[in-house]
Order: sequence, then C-alpha cells, then structure tokens
Amino acid sequence: MRITVKGRNIEITDAIRAYAEEKIGKVMNHYDQIQSIDVVLNVIKNPSVAQSHTAEVLCKFVSGSVQAEESAESMYASIDLVADKISRQVKKFKEKQITSSKNASIRTDVVQEEVEKVAE
Repeated sequence: MRITVKGRNIEITDAIRAYAEEKIGKVMNHYDQIQSIDVVLNVIKNPSVAQSHTAEVLCKFVSGSVQAEESAESMYASIDLVADKISRQVKKFKEKQITSSKNASIRTDVVQEEVEKVAE
C-alpha cells in the first residue's frame, strides 16, 4: 500500500508529509484491501476565507473507492478532521462488503436447498 501526499499552493515539508502519512496510515488498521491512498493538501490564499486549509483523501480499494474532504484554519487540523472522516467511511465500506458477501452466501444456500427439494 502506498500513501501519496501532494500539495496545491503549498510546499509539502517533511513534517507535514510525516504527519499526514501517520494519521491517514491508521486507516490501514481497519481494512486490508486498500491499494493506495492519495492525499491532496490545498491552501486558498484569499484572506477573506476563514478555513483556507483543505485536505482531500482518496482511498482506493480492490472493489471501489472512498473520498473525503475537510477544511480548517490550519493544515494539521484539516488533516485530523479528514483522517477521522475517512476512517469512518472505510469502516462503513468494509461492513457493506462483509454484509453483501454474507447475504450472497445465504442466498446461494437457500437456492441450493430449493433445488434439492425439487430434485426429490
């Protein structure tokens, strides 16, 4: 799994990169089917915008993807917010995958039982 950190209107320092990789990397504990995580950090340089620091995360799985975006007054705060949000979304995605696979196996069991009844 790889984590890519990019910046728009901001130079990505080693401290910000390490912080983003640490926070977003915790998502791996929830689901092992993650292929890659792309993090885009953006700064709006307009002084009238209060929450000018934005963090966007795109988490790609084998069977889909999840995206989250958060804004805050500092880059570290926006990274914290988006890490929490993407974590919740990955957990929800994983639960849906597990539930759908269980439902599929239940459906095949029911169909198999009906086929056996008809065969008798």
